[in-house]
Amino acid sequence: MASRIAVVAGALGIVGRALVAQLRASGGWDIVALSRRALELGPGVRQVQVDLLDAQDSRRALRELVAATHVFYCAYSPRPTAGEEVEPNLAMVVNLVETLEAAAPRLAHVQLMQGSKWYGNQLGPYRTPAREDDERHMPPNFYYDQQDWLAARQRGRRWSWSALRPHCICGFSVGSPMNHLAALSVYASVSRELGLPLRFPGNPQAFAALYQFTDARLLARAMEWAATTTACENEAFNMTNGEPERWKNIWPAIARTFGMEPGDVQQVNLVSTMRDKEPLWSRMREKYGLQPLTLDQLVNWSFADWAYSAPYDQVSSLAKARRAGWNEVLDASAMFGDLIGGLMMQRVIPPAPAN
Repeated sequence: MASRIAVVAGALGIVGRALVAQLRASGGWDIVALSRRALELGPGVRQVQVDLLDAQDSRRALRELVAATHVFYCAYSPRPTAGEEVEPNLAMVVNLVETLEAAAPRLAHVQLMQGSKWYGNQLGPYRTPAREDDERHMPPNFYYDQQDWLAARQRGRRWSWSALRPHCICGFSVGSPMNHLAALSVYASVSRELGLPLRFPGNPQAFAALYQFTDARLLARAMEWAATTTACENEAFNMTNGEPERWKNIWPAIARTFGMEPGDVQQVNLVSTMRDKEPLWSRMREKYGLQPLTLDQLVNWSFADWAYSAPYDQVSSLAKARRAGWNEVLDASAMFGDLIGGLMMQRVIPPAPAN
């Protein structure tokens, strides 16, 4: 048995999958993956199916995890409104932590996954670069409830906590349609199939605004770092690729990755524009031998519409993480080239045409 036992809640999502891969590659970890659905995470990962919304089921499923040392909470229960999200998303953290705290005497660290919604980026323009101690926006925001509960619970106990706040996480997982990478890749692939250039589907202000990206693999490395670094105990950290960028600067390189010409900004409502594209996507799956995934399984177009249309800067300061010892930086164009190439190799999207 490894000296560290990681319990990953939400192991089927973009972040959870990347973290499992990182811990497996890092070595020295035994991994327990929690999910309501059956998992396909490969050898060396123990699956525990559990409904964290159910306190009784949580106790049943988790009470045998007596060797757990680190909890990585990456789960999310979406609801129609921010107010409705608070109760279920807090309940999952409470059920998980209370059960493991009682069952696992070696519990050392609990980590929350948050995001720029902590600063209200979903509401409109906000103070940038955002810093971890900025004043909160008007609630509801379930991030606040989760962190406040966890921080209060931790006082006087043997374990510590941390929280990471990425922005625009880029990675891939089937069944995670709130996914920047999949939205961009499917939109570009359909555009290319129709003989169109790669036009930016949002507004000119969003095209020119400062933005930040977070490679899910970099985020996973940061999660391991924060969970095992003394300077990170009982603290929250912004975590991105480390360099602000503008869509307009990287759009030509993204277009080249797809073998396309970069187009101008042409705002379209992707929800309505892509509504009739499933038959085309079905033909593309057959033509290119793609995985049997529908557009609904791949992309939430309303999420993509919002992501491409926010006409203000969205930038987080990494000064606090730098002071604690985190120094990775990743170029956005290189990230997209690598990740899009990976989706092509996996036959999630069609390959780029040969030069």
